[in-house]
Amino acid sequence: MSRINTNIPALNAFHRLARNQDDLALRLHRLSTGLRINRGADDPAGLIASERLRSDIRGIRQAIDNSSRASNVITVAEGALNEASALLLDLQALVVATANEAGLNEEEVNANQLQVDSILASLNRIANTTTFAGRKLLDGSRSYLVSGVPPVALPTVELFAVQLPSSGSRTVTVKVTQSALTATVALVGTNTTGISTTSATVVEIKGKPGSQLLSFGAGTTLDTIRLAVNNATAITGVSAVVSTAGIAGVASALVLSSTAVGADAFVSVSPISGNLIESGNVNTTIRGVGREAAVLIDGQQTLVRGLHADVRTAGLDARFALTRGFAQTLSSASFTITGGGSIFQITPLVNPSGRIDLGINPISTTHLGTAATGWLYTLQSGGGNDLAGGNFSTAQAIVDEAVQQVAVARGRLGNMQRNQIDPNINSQKVALENVTASESLIRDADIAVEVSALTRAQILVQSTQNTLRVANSLPTSVLSLLSG
Repeated sequence: MSRINTNIPALNAFHRLARNQDDLALRLHRLSTGLRINRGADDPAGLIASERLRSDIRGIRQAIDNSSRASNVITVAEGALNEASALLLDLQALVVATANEAGLNEEEVNANQLQVDSILASLNRIANTTTFAGRKLLDGSRSYLVSGVPPVALPTVELFAVQLPSSGSRTVTVKVTQSALTATVALVGTNTTGISTTSATVVEIKGKPGSQLLSFGAGTTLDTIRLAVNNATAITGVSAVVSTAGIAGVASALVLSSTAVGADAFVSVSPISGNLIESGNVNTTIRGVGREAAVLIDGQQTLVRGLHADVRTAGLDARFALTRGFAQTLSSASFTITGGGSIFQITPLVNPSGRIDLGINPISTTHLGTAATGWLYTLQSGGGNDLAGGNFSTAQAIVDEAVQQVAVARGRLGNMQRNQIDPNINSQKVALENVTASESLIRDADIAVEVSALTRAQILVQSTQNTLRVANSLPTSVLSLLSG
């Protein structure tokens, strides 16, 4: 090496020193931040994947927070419904207690009515004051808005969850494809005069509400038997008519029918002694059962019990009360859901499949009960079904319906919390763990690797510094040529 203007070894050593110092700075940066990727240049593809995963992580964490808040809302509403249920049970006891008319004086009846009034006021207070984050839950503001409901077909519509389209409205069609039937038993007579028995007869008439023994003397006419059966209708749930339409080739018949429709309705005629009707009805029990209506709601098969139809699909969870005339006719009815309800976003994806739609129906006394049975507010003082009026059977039926409505609301909320929200929280937590692990694998620094690389970089920097010092000293060897 005899050139002094250009020191190639020094340039090489300087270049290597710069690269080693950059590597040392990189290791120090990663160790100080704990991240392998601190800028796009560190790993462009990895940065893109990592940012996408970070977006997923933020969405999942928010979905967990949303689910927890939804669970809190439902817990508050269900707690209030629990108190309402307890009040309704107390109300039921008061109705039964007051029905014991012979054992109560007027002051006691008035005292019971005072308690009824207090319970009704408490129910209205719960409905109007149960709130979460300043928003009322049980006053109807969280229920769905409907229009065009035909009362002659659908006296009561309870909507628990509805997925509304972007237009904000939806038409629901209820179609009866098989009519509901009462339970019917036809007992044929022997002639146009309707003479029924040739000897004394004792028969048990039984229906869903209860049974009654009836006794008839020899020669009792069908019309007399009809009157006896109808006098016991409140006990048996069975009514009777005399038909002259020529059933089974006979001029007259006694037709017994249940007052209710559906598979639970039945009529049982059991002769205890003698023959109820002379021709063809010898000592054997005759039993007839009703038939449920077949109802399609927006083309979906429903669960029908008597005059109630329940549908549970991904887009519609509802319960409908049917009028008897509608259930026993092949016809259809429709109405429109125009809005309302509540939406809980419980997944990171903001779309219909990632949310829960919920409607909470009001529990005020003007909404508990049905149009057919009566409304709960009629039990207050001066109402059509107050205790002083003595309409205890009607009052009890109204309270029974109210208890059922509150129980159904609690059950739907509990089902949503247990089978939808809680599992969603658990699944989102599992997803959060896995996605976070994936993001960490891409972006986080491996400390052991970085410490090892740091040690290597430190050694290389020190060695290249010494090498550069040696390379810089090489041109001084030229002086030995001058001194010679």
